Amino acid sequence: MDSFFREIAYFIPVRNQSAHHHMSSGKLRVAAIDLGTNSFHMVIVEESQGKGIVEIDRVKDMICIGRGSILSKMLDEQAMQAGVATLKKFLVLATQRGVAPHNVIAFATSAIREAANRDVFIDMVRRETGLKVKVISGKEEAQFIYYGVRNAVRLGEQPDLLFDIGGGSVEFIIAGADRVHLLESRKIGVARMLERFVTSDPISPHELKLLEQFCAAELYFSAEMARQLGVTRGIASSGTALNIARMIRSGREAEGVDSMNQTGFTRQEFEKFYKSVISLDAASRRKLTGLDEKRVDLIVPGLILINTIFRVFGLKEVIISESALREGMVVHYVSGIRDRDGEEQLDIRRQSVVELGYRCNWHKPHSEQVARLSLMLFDQLQPLHELKPQYRELLEYAALLHNIGEFISIAAHHKHSQYIIMNGDLRGFAPAEIDIIGNVARYHRKNPPSLKHPMYAQLKPSHRRAVDVLSGILRIANGLERGHRQNVLSISAAIGEQRIVLEALTRFEPDIELWAAESLKSWLQEVLGREIAIEARMQ
Repeated sequence: MDSFFREIAYFIPVRNQSAHHHMSSGKLRVAAIDLGTNSFHMVIVEESQGKGIVEIDRVKDMICIGRGSILSKMLDEQAMQAGVATLKKFLVLATQRGVAPHNVIAFATSAIREAANRDVFIDMVRRETGLKVKVISGKEEAQFIYYGVRNAVRLGEQPDLLFDIGGGSVEFIIAGADRVHLLESRKIGVARMLERFVTSDPISPHELKLLEQFCAAELYFSAEMARQLGVTRGIASSGTALNIARMIRSGREAEGVDSMNQTGFTRQEFEKFYKSVISLDAASRRKLTGLDEKRVDLIVPGLILINTIFRVFGLKEVIISESALREGMVVHYVSGIRDRDGEEQLDIRRQSVVELGYRCNWHKPHSEQVARLSLMLFDQLQPLHELKPQYRELLEYAALLHNIGEFISIAAHHKHSQYIIMNGDLRGFAPAEIDIIGNVARYHRKNPPSLKHPMYAQLKPSHRRAVDVLSGILRIANGLERGHRQNVLSISAAIGEQRIVLEALTRFEPDIELWAAESLKSWLQEVLGREIAIEARMQ
């Protein structure tokens, strides 16, 4: 992949070395523009040490630069003019949002990549806007998509199939947490398939079969590799997949969170939705809840493509990544400026928790101490609570974030903490995990969990039990750090038939810590069914 980095290295601004040095420690604003076949998108982010990459703004315009060009290989004059007008608007917004001109990056993909007159369009853009657009290859596009997805969804040791359905092409990446097995781009995007195969509305059985067969043939090589690697999960990162996921979810219970990241659908859920939509005509599709107006026709090849991907790859589920090409461009660009290795593997869950803490001006030493004590208690009380190790990680994150609600107000800050956690765009977590973290933080003080509280009541019983145990532990750990002075060095637990004795080793007189922990222990006593005695000895 080194050659890939060399090819795009000229995107890293080096002309002002002193500015470059200054940026290494300060804040950096970047705008990334993706000139796609159906739409032009721009995302504006701010990157700073500690807080990481925070989105400032995003904008989209369904330009359809590829309309008619897929077969003719010529960009239409009208579409080019519309594209330039949109880019001018994007640049005005970027300037208003404080992005320096040399920190605006723009990449063009499938339709522009293949057009015979692409240089005419690229020159027109440069002449009229000053923007240097880089046309990237399908493989480069797949590489950026991988960066973007990896920054939003937690990849495991078992490889996943990442796919991004564009208008002209679909990128396929097979990757796990530690390596990339495949990067490829196939010319089966939804605008291309619509233009090439679909003439009837609703789509005729003959055209549907042709389109399926064509897509299946294009997927053969990557499906073979996926089978050998035991891939069962897909991660989709495009507008088409996002729109389908929203529509499938609107048929379920509303889950109350706007973010779709790491939500998704099983094969069964998809097939049920597919059957209900594929035979509709455009007028009926237009009435569907949640279907983007500009996708009324494109949804048909999109559904057929995802159905074929499920079948050919033998996937059990597809989850959504809200990060893709643009975010990958930003991650790579920023890592170049910060002299970081773009290949560096990040623990995105921990990183996004810490970033959220910084954004809320958290009390870092206090939060880390509460987390440390919480984990000691979790480990020592394991024979009683019997929770699986994944809950240990969620307890740590709830402890790190338990106080961030003070950013809004000290009064009822536990409730504010829950709200911020559940709406803070934490990356790499399933929605159910965010619900657990939010609830545990919510109950670190004041009243314990209750079915009268809607956010707690909607959890499934096993998750409620986990919240009961973890919040009980967090309450005592928080009490033992009441003085905000990191007094407790360690805790040891002696578990008896009727009683648990917790002994805290401290640096100073622990009066305030013992008093606070005593007042917060009753909930854990109730949950574990044991009386708890808290003692201390000084070092």
